[in-house]
Amino acid sequence: MTLSVTKVSAPAKRFLATLLPLVLLSVPLPLVAQPANSVADDLPLEEIQTFAEVFERIKRGYVEEVDDRTLLRNAMRGMLSELDPHSAYLDEEEYQSLRESTQGEFGGIGIEVGTENGQLMVITPIDDTPASRAGLLSRDVIVAIDGTPTDSLSLQEAVNQMRGEPGSQLRISVLRAGEESPREFTLTREVIRSESVKHEVLETGYGYLRISQFQSRTPEQARRSLERMAREQPLEGLILDLRNNPGGVLQAAVGVADLFLDEGLIVYTEGRLSDTEMSFSASQETPAGDVPLVVLINSGSASAAEIVAGALQDQRRGVIMGTESFGKGSVQQIMPLGNGEGLKLTTALYYTPNGRSIQAQGIEPDVEVVRGRLEVAEGQRQIREADLDGHLSGQDAMPRERAEMSQRLREDYQLSEALNLLKALNVVDRRRR
Repeated sequence: MTLSVTKVSAPAKRFLATLLPLVLLSVPLPLVAQPANSVADDLPLEEIQTFAEVFERIKRGYVEEVDDRTLLRNAMRGMLSELDPHSAYLDEEEYQSLRESTQGEFGGIGIEVGTENGQLMVITPIDDTPASRAGLLSRDVIVAIDGTPTDSLSLQEAVNQMRGEPGSQLRISVLRAGEESPREFTLTREVIRSESVKHEVLETGYGYLRISQFQSRTPEQARRSLERMAREQPLEGLILDLRNNPGGVLQAAVGVADLFLDEGLIVYTEGRLSDTEMSFSASQETPAGDVPLVVLINSGSASAAEIVAGALQDQRRGVIMGTESFGKGSVQQIMPLGNGEGLKLTTALYYTPNGRSIQAQGIEPDVEVVRGRLEVAEGQRQIREADLDGHLSGQDAMPRERAEMSQRLREDYQLSEALNLLKALNVVDRRRR
């Protein structure tokens, strides 16, 4: 390969002379041991020369002076952001913020975002945060943050703008599907201390376990919730709610799936490097036993949430109900750098026990139930025999308890249908005994 450098200015030549040794140092050792000409042939020298030219022209001609450090950091950010929506270069503040979020405490409005077709999109609002209380929904498009159009911001820049001091306000413009004009939201930032697991008993014998995201402590929190519900009364059915769960720590997803499985594969990953190829299987101990299980998912269920849903679906451990999940089937490693900064780099894809890749596919529910509200018509109650004056009582009649449907079930049609399915499964199971 013959390269002409006669048109490159002296500053660019000096930059190129500095850059080439750095590139050579990054080449794997077996290649460096080869003759110099062989190494040079393997390097994209024309592209390196063009990069040096661009660098030099920005330095000399940009309307404002830009220091070398800023230009090189921007180049690294661009290098990673063009790979996929989830890889990123993290400065010291961003790196610390990401570590805090996986531990369950960070400052901001409580929202998980991503990019799709160049748009900043809500993956999910986190439970009990300013974002969820304001009514933000999965797949809302954020078009502006404090008046700044988001199409001019990288994903990490947008996240940084949304985070801030507790008590300070944030104004965002959101475009919702089917609407022509953006909605305006003014939110007050809080310290987000996110307990990722909640539980309650919906009706006698039927438990509800909500996991809002997967943090390092999530498996132990979920275990304690299951044990508490079981101590109150034997469970005849359980609903695991993973709706609007943006994911989180891979090992936490494995730990939660293991609570419901006593054998078999949970998930495996495949990447280019040997240390990215991992496989996780269930242990024999399972606090959930064989209690009938319904898992709720929707378009906001992503990543680690899809790992759990996919494992339980492939192992036929529960019925997956709701709508198709988000479809993020990639694994990111957080790699610290020596200067206190870091990289978030996609290093592998994960696969369900049956070898399904979730990437850009999502989990298809076994039973599709769309989001909605159950409306009970007032004044439509039918007259029954027991309402008539002087009615005869059956000899074996027992007092009938008519529990009113809770407001929670009226507001959440998917949850109501999940409870109905669990009851039906128990009826069928009793007839088979």
